[in-house]
Amino acid sequence: MKRYYVFLISILLLALLVIWIGPQKMWDVIKTANLWLILLAVFIHLFVVWIRSLRWGYIINQPWEFKKNFIVKTIGLFAGNFSPMRSAGEVLNAVAGKKINGITLSEGLSAGLTERFFDGTIAAILLLVCAFLLPKVRLIAIMGGLASLGLLTVIYLINWREDTSLWIYNRVHFIFRFLPIPEEVVENFYLKFTQGLRSMIEYTKTFSSLKNLLVVFVLTAASWLLECVRLYVVFVAFNVELSFVAIIIIFLLANIIGIVSALPGGIGSIELSLTGLFVLFGVSSTIGASIAMVDRLASFWVVTALGIIFSSYYAQDILQEIKGYTLGLKSTKKED
Repeated sequence: MKRYYVFLISILLLALLVIWIGPQKMWDVIKTANLWLILLAVFIHLFVVWIRSLRWGYIINQPWEFKKNFIVKTIGLFAGNFSPMRSAGEVLNAVAGKKINGITLSEGLSAGLTERFFDGTIAAILLLVCAFLLPKVRLIAIMGGLASLGLLTVIYLINWREDTSLWIYNRVHFIFRFLPIPEEVVENFYLKFTQGLRSMIEYTKTFSSLKNLLVVFVLTAASWLLECVRLYVVFVAFNVELSFVAIIIIFLLANIIGIVSALPGGIGSIELSLTGLFVLFGVSSTIGASIAMVDRLASFWVVTALGIIFSSYYAQDILQEIKGYTLGLKSTKKED
């Protein structure tokens, strides 16, 4: 029930933004936008998803399975869009990858965390660089960059350091003993989870050559910069001029705010933060809110629509995988 309350908060924030600006004012501004440029922004974002799917395929050693990788990545992005801090994205990516790509859950989780690590790396680098180029938001950008570095540290300790990741899990595992769960299930979960954790880290270390990490870094940088290009195109569609450096830092800060807010997909918080940051850079609130709404439509909601289609098609298979893993907790037999 709690997740519905959180989703209602997101919808409420969107409604407050529209009411604050005025729906008629926003619609009057949106009608003036260049439709072809908006469609170009949609195409750019789909290309971004394709690059991210190529990155996923490269990490799991299936770079040429374009169709499968695109479907898996879209399902993962869709799941992340409707979970706090996008936390379900990596899990559903791994489950979908197991069914569609034929990989193990450990490989899928390793790939997902590796992707998240490099996303954080690029975000931290861009924020810290832009902080010195734009004094107006220097403090906020530095704080955002430091937050990204903190997240990187946690992911590194979990995805690359077996001793540390097991230590972290052991500190958390004792909580399960206080829950109304049979002791056998708790112990089986511990065995399966720690075994999966070791397999995940082993795959990560096997993949982590300098060449592979460099390729992932380049693909990640390209996807982030193209997302900023998409937002820039939306600005042009509304005939508004803003420096590309400003757009980079606005985009990154809004996404960090969306993650920290823990609202599903940052719905509401990202639109509000984008509007506020646009105003900070001299864009009127009416135009800023309109740009924020249209950009989210061209990115978040387009991928959500595709995710619903793909997830509906593979729903039974994915649920079967989850069910199989859950039922496996009742068995003392170890599985990978």
